[in-house]
Amino acid sequence: MLLAFLATMVWTGRGIDVEREVLIAFDLLLALVLGLLLYAVSARDPQAPPGLFDGVQLVLIVCALVVDIVALAAIAGRISEFGVSPNKVAALGENLVLLVNLSWSAWLYARFLVGRGPFSALVRWQIAYLPVYAAWAAFVVVAFPPLFGFK
Repeated sequence: MLLAFLATMVWTGRGIDVEREVLIAFDLLLALVLGLLLYAVSARDPQAPPGLFDGVQLVLIVCALVVDIVALAAIAGRISEFGVSPNKVAALGENLVLLVNLSWSAWLYARFLVGRGPFSALVRWQIAYLPVYAAWAAFVVVAFPPLFGFK
């Protein structure tokens, strides 16, 4: 689905229209990619050499990165056009958190594929990054209501 979206975007020369529902769908899709990455990392033998599935996984991560960047641009456009709201700021933060995780994951996966890094570095990164998601969620739940006047 990510490849189809990216191909369509290149073919038509248009990114994500600033439709709220489309952005929500792509955020859910990015969360699914993250879940697949976490599953693949946890289910893989860390001592096994790189294989075809690892290459496919890296392509998936890179496609997700491109979609995340397009989504961030669309969110920034919505904020500049319609103003700040709790939902937009929460989506912006979530996409930034995903961008950092996916970027470093792609770097670590690429290093593993070319034999310049161990797979365990990717595993450690995913484990170490999980609290960032929890911290962002806690921030949204605890800080957003008073920051945005309980709207």
